[in-house]
Amino acid sequence: MTDTVAEMNQVMAEADCLVAEQQVHAAIGNLAVALTDRLKDSNPLLFCVMNGGLILTGQLLTQLKFPVQAEYLHATRYRQETTGGILEWKLRPEADMQDRTIVIVDDILDEGTTLCAIANYCRAHGAKEVLTAVLVDKQHDRKAQPGLKADFTGLEVEDRFLFGFGMDYKGYWRNAPGIYAVKGL
Repeated sequence: MTDTVAEMNQVMAEADCLVAEQQVHAAIGNLAVALTDRLKDSNPLLFCVMNGGLILTGQLLTQLKFPVQAEYLHATRYRQETTGGILEWKLRPEADMQDRTIVIVDDILDEGTTLCAIANYCRAHGAKEVLTAVLVDKQHDRKAQPGLKADFTGLEVEDRFLFGFGMDYKGYWRNAPGIYAVKGL
């Protein structure tokens, strides 16, 4: 076993499960209902923020009860680190946003810098309305803007270093079946 695999297995073994898998699935179901109620007649364009939003988007899409155009984009501040840096666009959206309702789907609203930058980008490219949907809103007072909230939130979780259901620890454990907190972080 490599050192990396051993380290990642130890991280999981010592992690605290904050939200069990069944609770995460229930939250995704609630998000789908709320998004369907709000967007069923609006022809939205949904952007999955890679890589964190991949699992949420995949599970959410099959539960939306309306036609939706789904695309992806890739902007990051972390690059497999545990603290954020400058926003880096790895793949900008190419879809026409002019006069469309845009829904940005991501795994977590931590400080919100990345989500705000993506929303501003969409507005600058002609979006009529930009909405945000996140699985987790991390509870703390370090938001990029005072009182920043997503338009649709699945779960509120304490301020710890989280992984699972799209969120990663050093690029690993996005596949963890619940929401976990790294011990000591």
